[in-house]
Amino acid sequence: MGILSGNPKDEPMHYGEVFGTWTFVSTTKGLIAGYQTMLNHAGDEDLHKLIEEAINQGQQAVKEVETLLKENGVGLPPAPPERPAACLDDIPVGARFQDPEIVASISKDIAAGLVSCSQIMGQSIREDIGVMFGQFHMQKAALGVKFLRLSKEKGWLIPPPLHHYKDKDC
Repeated sequence: MGILSGNPKDEPMHYGEVFGTWTFVSTTKGLIAGYQTMLNHAGDEDLHKLIEEAINQGQQAVKEVETLLKENGVGLPPAPPERPAACLDDIPVGARFQDPEIVASISKDIAAGLVSCSQIMGQSIREDIGVMFGQFHMQKAALGVKFLRLSKEKGWLIPPPLHHYKDKDC
């Protein structure tokens, strides 16, 4: 049996795993703070619920990865302060994020998060880390579908030009 053939939790993390997981926590903490701000700007109730789901999903992921980092003696990245709740009407119209802008921004973050999770999964030699980020990946993909559906239902999605190909021989 080799050095990496026992319980994965007893194996050391390699530098790529440490960097990837630490960066994931740092980035996710920043996104949570941003989403708390966007929550104050959201006017649509369905969007409000999805933003709360994104915040909760991020907080749960941070909690799990921070536990992993602590167990492996890795210092945790700092977190920005939580954002207070604000009344939408108190935000000047010209300073507000509009609902379609919020959906587009969070959808972009979800897409980037999918890439990040895939990268960590691919570089991990510890199965527990790969599985953890596989689960995060699935959760993010499911949340991304919810944001896409909401965008379509509310008419916020602006598709790129559609390509209609017709074979000339038909």
